[in-house]
Amino acid sequence: MSEFPTIPYQRNRVSDAEMIESACRFRETLALRRSVREFSSDPVPMEVIHHALAAAASAPSGANQQPWTFVVVTGADVKRRVRLAAEEEERENYDGRMPPEWLAALAPLQTDWKKEFLEIAPVLIVVFKQDYGLSEGGQKITHYYVNESVGIASGFLLAALNAAGLATLTHTPSPMGFLREILGRPVNEKPYLLVPVGFPAEGCRVPDIRKKTMDEVMVLS
Repeated sequence: MSEFPTIPYQRNRVSDAEMIESACRFRETLALRRSVREFSSDPVPMEVIHHALAAAASAPSGANQQPWTFVVVTGADVKRRVRLAAEEEERENYDGRMPPEWLAALAPLQTDWKKEFLEIAPVLIVVFKQDYGLSEGGQKITHYYVNESVGIASGFLLAALNAAGLATLTHTPSPMGFLREILGRPVNEKPYLLVPVGFPAEGCRVPDIRKKTMDEVMVLS
């Protein structure tokens, strides 16, 4: 018998038909998600953001240490500082840091160093990973499987925002250290992902891309 407390598993088993219907509906909803770079400035209900972040925070993590922090940015001044710093890094990337093959791979996505959406989108969510924890006395606490854990939580977040009908972009300016400085985060946290959130602008268009087929990504053995 474990010395640690447990509770009963709380999900009830459903029929095969219900499982298939639920899985299909979820897949169809996620298939509508696209990376959006043309946002409306219309506000979004903060309660939706709260619920989406609660969903993200429910993700599994190594040793249940939940090594993440989600910073929600809505202030115009802070969003502008983030945009200017991101554009400074991205300009250097597009003007020399990125090798030609990387630029060629990005070309179909129609992206460049200009990041107006960082000011226009009503909400920015910055996901930070905690490389290690800090006790109340300031001692380091080892975290396990940090990248894997934060990656899963970020996936939960994107799925939850999409299910609510909001548009998102997974933005990863490199390097991202400026986000920790601007947002005043502690030294044990590193920026992991920058997610603009909102409604698509009227007439928003996205690149015509395809996903790999199931035959290309699934192997039965």
